[in-house]
Amino acid sequence: MKAEIISIGTELLLGRIVNTNAAYLARKLAGLGIDLYHQTTVGDNPQRLSGALRLALGRSDAVILTGGLGPTVDDITAATVSRLTGNGKTRIVPNRVGTAPGLVIDYRGRAIICLPGPPRELCPMFEGYIEPILKKRYKSGWIFRTRTIKTVGLPEARVDQMMKDLLKLPPPTTVGIYAKLREVHLVIMAKAKTERLASRAIASLEKKIRARLKNYIFGYDDETLESAVGARLIAGKKTIAVAESCTGGLISSRLTDVSGSSKYFIRGAVPYSNDVKVKYVGVSEDSLKKYGAVSRQVAAELARGIRSIMDVDIGLGVTGIAGPTGGTNKKPVGLVWVAIVTDKKRIAREFRFKGTRRDIKWQASQAALDMIRSNI
Repeated sequence: MKAEIISIGTELLLGRIVNTNAAYLARKLAGLGIDLYHQTTVGDNPQRLSGALRLALGRSDAVILTGGLGPTVDDITAATVSRLTGNGKTRIVPNRVGTAPGLVIDYRGRAIICLPGPPRELCPMFEGYIEPILKKRYKSGWIFRTRTIKTVGLPEARVDQMMKDLLKLPPPTTVGIYAKLREVHLVIMAKAKTERLASRAIASLEKKIRARLKNYIFGYDDETLESAVGARLIAGKKTIAVAESCTGGLISSRLTDVSGSSKYFIRGAVPYSNDVKVKYVGVSEDSLKKYGAVSRQVAAELARGIRSIMDVDIGLGVTGIAGPTGGTNKKPVGLVWVAIVTDKKRIAREFRFKGTRRDIKWQASQAALDMIRSNI
C-alpha cells in the first residue's frame, strides 16, 4: 500500500514555518508498514493544489493533506477536494482541540484524508481516528521497525568510515547515517513479515554497530544526551553544579529539561563578567590577568569554585568565545575550555568550534555534557 503527503501553506514554502507535520506523519505511516514514496508542499493556491492532488491520486492508494482547513480566505483544502471529487463518500472527523474538523473521502478506490495544520490538532486527530482507519483498511502484511543509535564525539566522516559496509546494505534491512551538531545518528530500518523477524534483523545489526562504536554511543531512539547524563548521575548517586560563561545557562537548561533532574542538579550559575567570576565563583584575579577569561586555568577555577560553594560531587566550568566578535589570532572565535572537577579528577579540555554564535554555544554544551557522561 502506498501513501502520499501533501502539505498546504504558503508559509511552509517561504520557510516561515518548519514542516513538522510531514515528518510526524511519515514516522506514523512507517510504523503501520505503509510505503511513503512522495511528499509535496504547495502554497495556498487552488489550481496548484488540485494539480498536486490529481498527480498523487494517480500513483498512491491514500493521500493525506495537511493544512488549509478552516474559516479564513487561504483555507482552500475542503473546497478544492470537493470540486475534484464531487464530494465522494465523505466521513467527518471530529476535532477535539480545535475548530476545523478533518475529512476522510473515498474516491475511486482511493482514500483522501484531510487534516488540520496545527500539530496540536493534527496529532490527536491522526492517532485517535485516522490511524485506526488505516490499520483496518490497509493491512500491508509487512512490519516496519526502526532503531536509532546515537553517538557523540565522532565526526560524521569517521562514523561513515567505520560503518561503510553496513551503510551499503540493501533492503529489507538497511542502515542510514544522519549528522547533527556533535552528534551522529545511525538508523536501522527493518521491513519483515513478523515483529519477531524485524526485531531479530535489528538486533543483529545493532550488535555489530555497538561493537564498533562502543563508548561513543550515548543513547537510543528518543533518548537525548542530557537524559543519558542524568541517568548516569542518578545511577552513580552523584550531584552536579555548573558555572558556565559562554553558554549562558544552556547546559543548565538542558540538564533540567530532564524529568527528575532535581535529584542530581543542584545549581547553575552564569558568571558572564570577570567581576562576577571573581566575586561569586572564586576565580582569582591573577589567573584572569595572566591567562585571560578564556583559558584552561579559568575553566578549572570555575569548576572548582562552583563545586566547593555548592558542596557537590561534580563541578563543571565552561568559558569561551561564542562570537561573532571578540576573537583574536591567539584566541579565535569558537575557542572553548571545559573543565570538570571531582574528588578524584581534574580535567580541562580545549575545543575549537565553527559556526554561528548559536552553533558554537550548542556545540560547547554538547562537549560539556559528553565530558560529564564520560567521567562519571
